[in-house]
Amino acid sequence: MDLGISGKKAIVCASSRGLGRACAFSLAREGVDVTITGRTSDALEATAEEIRKATGVTVTAVVGDISTVEGRDGALTACPDPDILVNNAGGPPPGNFRDFRREDWIKALDANMLTAIELIKATVDGMIERRWGRIVNITSGSVKAPIDILVLSNGARTGLTGAAGTIAREVAKHNVTINNLLPGEILTDRLRTTTEAVAKREGVTPEEAADRRIARIPVGRFGKPEEFGEACAFLCSDQAGYITAQSILLDGGLNPALF
Repeated sequence: MDLGISGKKAIVCASSRGLGRACAFSLAREGVDVTITGRTSDALEATAEEIRKATGVTVTAVVGDISTVEGRDGALTACPDPDILVNNAGGPPPGNFRDFRREDWIKALDANMLTAIELIKATVDGMIERRWGRIVNITSGSVKAPIDILVLSNGARTGLTGAAGTIAREVAKHNVTINNLLPGEILTDRLRTTTEAVAKREGVTPEEAADRRIARIPVGRFGKPEEFGEACAFLCSDQAGYITAQSILLDGGLNPALF
């Protein structure tokens, strides 16, 4: 399927690795020029070069922390008028709510709620003027079913979901869509970190903890980042123009809810 986005420009946040990287690759394979961001220069440049060699599109690498004003300004300077925005940021640490101070909550909100809102605010009016735009927020399956050890993430990402739903309905008439893509158990560094935390808490090895997680997933495996990236690319397509204000879960059937 031709997704109709060749020649478009995208900002993909926190994309040197993991889910952001997968989204950048999938968009690039569709002919989208991508601006990618990350905090580590070597990893970011390596990803940029891989995407260039694999797809031939223009890839601009911007080093910086997207959760800071400077990091956002760097991305927007490199790509001031994106057609596509993929919001993403590393998740806060796992733990019991008693472990965290107010400063921890503010940091989580800045990274996983307010950063995305600031980037939407900076780019959505240009999309409206051009009568075309796609925004995808990478959040978490925890906004549908909170995960006990991810209290910071549960709170911040759920806040973003509510705000994005409000904004999405305001801008929908201009052919600008805003959706949330919710990863379940996708095989990334983040999943490895949370698996290690669970293993430590339960007194088992990381391998045993991983096997227990897989046993709960109906498809019988962890998801692949590439599968997540392809879903993101579709939400950014011309064909997805009637999908907006949705939270789409990619979890292999783990969440048993009907809606």
